Amino acid sequence: MKRKGDKNFKYICLLVLGSIFFSYSCGEVTPTSTSPGKASTTTGQSYKYTKKSSDVADETSGFTLHSFRGQPSGPNLAFIEGGRVVLGSYEEDLMNRKDNIERTVTVASFYMDETEVANIHWLEYLNDLQQKGETDRYQKALPDTTVWYRVLAFNDPYIDHYFRYPGFRFYPVVGISWTQAVDFCAWRTNFVNNDLAKKAGLIDEDSEGESGAETSTTQRIPLETGVVLPNYRLPTEAEWEYAAQGLIGVQWLDENQTHKRIYPWDGHSQRNPYGKRQGYFLANFKRGRGDYAGIAGKLNDGAMITTSIYDYPQNDNGLWNMAGNVNEWVYDVYRPLSFQDFEDLNPVRRNDFLDEDKGYDTQNTLISGSIRVYKGGSWKDVAYWLSPGTRRYLEQDSSSATIGFRCAMIRAGSNY
Repeated sequence: MKRKGDKNFKYICLLVLGSIFFSYSCGEVTPTSTSPGKASTTTGQSYKYTKKSSDVADETSGFTLHSFRGQPSGPNLAFIEGGRVVLGSYEEDLMNRKDNIERTVTVASFYMDETEVANIHWLEYLNDLQQKGETDRYQKALPDTTVWYRVLAFNDPYIDHYFRYPGFRFYPVVGISWTQAVDFCAWRTNFVNNDLAKKAGLIDEDSEGESGAETSTTQRIPLETGVVLPNYRLPTEAEWEYAAQGLIGVQWLDENQTHKRIYPWDGHSQRNPYGKRQGYFLANFKRGRGDYAGIAGKLNDGAMITTSIYDYPQNDNGLWNMAGNVNEWVYDVYRPLSFQDFEDLNPVRRNDFLDEDKGYDTQNTLISGSIRVYKGGSWKDVAYWLSPGTRRYLEQDSSSATIGFRCAMIRAGSNY
């Protein structure tokens, strides 16, 4: 026979358990950037929220917050999750420069273009400058198509056709200097953010005219709105090399990697070891002396010069052509000892800090504050240069038929 006290005890237990569950499930949530809560945790003052990004803050009714759902997605960008990485070449140092000594660093998460910037993208850039009547900028932005010219080779058709002929639309743009690439990044930032601001109602499209169009691409859109993207820019050398390695696919258990990679894919070979494409090359490069593509009827790597920005398999980060096709400019100034000098979190060499220009014979070594790194190998390079750790350099105002670029962007509001 059950006693009345037992029944009351069970009832009390249920009440206690229920109150604990309710406190956990319905208790106050820790505020975040996307859900700051109803009031300030510093002053207790209620926040005033805007319904849309174009709403103007009312200074008389408290601190105003714009609605925010996270960093907007930029066109053509792939997210690269950051982490620890060993930079440097795993290949033999054929050039005997000792400028890519292995070093462990950490690279924060960022975004990078899935593809190289193509001719069609550069034509869009030129068209926008022309429509705005920016003649000087247009002239400075024109690619140097004479980079194809060789005294002892008949590359003349590429001089006239490679950049503008529709058949080459999605081939990587070449003849672009480091300086021109930086200017393109600035234009792209303004253009994309301008478009995002219009869609959010921050810029009145009806106000654009001959003068308004130019103004709208240069005016500052407040970061506080959460509408705009961070700047497009050239990737740092560390970011580029980290993204090219694509080591996500070699993870095993907890913080272990099964192997490293010489190239942006597994194995020691440049050929695909699997499936129907077995035996085909994984990049566009020079196979050997005088051999750019193979023989007629079996053009193995498919390209005697550049090829489409979407050819060849993506690496584990979803990026095309991180080896071969064209070399790519990166942000860094070249120094032989960069890997030993720079910091181990988000490393970059901006200038000649700790390794001044005056310490070099600039005429014979070409090393100066205006020399920039390029990486990745090209259609005209042998396989050695396909390894992400290899590095070369060129004057920032120079260009080549073998060098292009892609853009990068920070991941804002993130601690990893």
